[in-house]
Amino acid sequence: MISYTIEEINAVLNGILVGSTSQKIEGPEELQKAKNHHITFIGSAKYEKYWADSEACAAIVNASITIEPGNNKAFIKVPNADLAMARILELFNPEPPILDFDIHPSAVVHTSATIGSNCKIGPHCYIGKDVVIGDNTILYPNVSIFDESTIGTNSIIWSGTVIRERCVIGNHCIFHTNVSIGADGFGYRPSDDGRGLVKIPQIGNVIIGHHVEIGANTCIDRAKFSSTLIGDGTKIDNLVQIGHNSILGRSCIIAGHSGISGSVTLGDGVIIGGASSVKDHVTIHSGATVGGKSGVISDVKSGQTVLGFPAQEARETLKQWAIIKRLAKK
Repeated sequence: MISYTIEEINAVLNGILVGSTSQKIEGPEELQKAKNHHITFIGSAKYEKYWADSEACAAIVNASITIEPGNNKAFIKVPNADLAMARILELFNPEPPILDFDIHPSAVVHTSATIGSNCKIGPHCYIGKDVVIGDNTILYPNVSIFDESTIGTNSIIWSGTVIRERCVIGNHCIFHTNVSIGADGFGYRPSDDGRGLVKIPQIGNVIIGHHVEIGANTCIDRAKFSSTLIGDGTKIDNLVQIGHNSILGRSCIIAGHSGISGSVTLGDGVIIGGASSVKDHVTIHSGATVGGKSGVISDVKSGQTVLGFPAQEARETLKQWAIIKRLAKK
């Protein structure tokens, strides 16, 4: 089992050590669940009251924390406890599942596919015609990569993921289980005789940049023509739907259960709260934030925060909610 002294952990964080503990630290844990071999964190003064009853031997704390650690306990004071704890989680992060072969015998790899060096391809994977996979990429069992798609270097594709034909994936990407990339966009029109629906062919693709992470069961549809685009560094949660021809900028964050309709444009650094929906052909400009469970039906200005259904400037929405509460009490 991995363990560290408090001094070894502080050497990683380069914080200010307050107090000391002889206890070896075997992992991080929540403040109220921690045992004496755990390190925890206190990111806000409102959690100080729980420290006295915590069994943790150490805590990473914001520099503003005023309490003392106590006997045989220690604090590491840092400017941002959340970011510091992320580094500690990396220290204790278990190794991922190991594939003991380069290409499993049960995998189907087309003779025209190009597989880079140090790749791992798990059982029952399918690699189609003219697929290109870059160096050091891992495909866990039951991944399907269809014809003419490209995956960059150092990417990790977890089980059940399907990447459809002609899609392009960048370097250092992580796709969690059952991600769908490049399924047909949702395009139908009423038939001339009014008796049914005509399917609109979707002949484009999906292009995903570098360092993109996509959560389990998320779907990103191919474009009707041209490409659905996901910018470098964007992080997408579980169970998110991104419609055809949408364009997402760099370092966007989209929380779970959100739906992005077709032909939506997000600028750089846009944040979409959980269970939100965005109408087709809407533009959300760089740095904007959409509060959880909001419905965006019109463009959002750069840096603006919107909230509600339909979404509008957050302070205006909060005022309206406050008025409704007062009316309900009368």
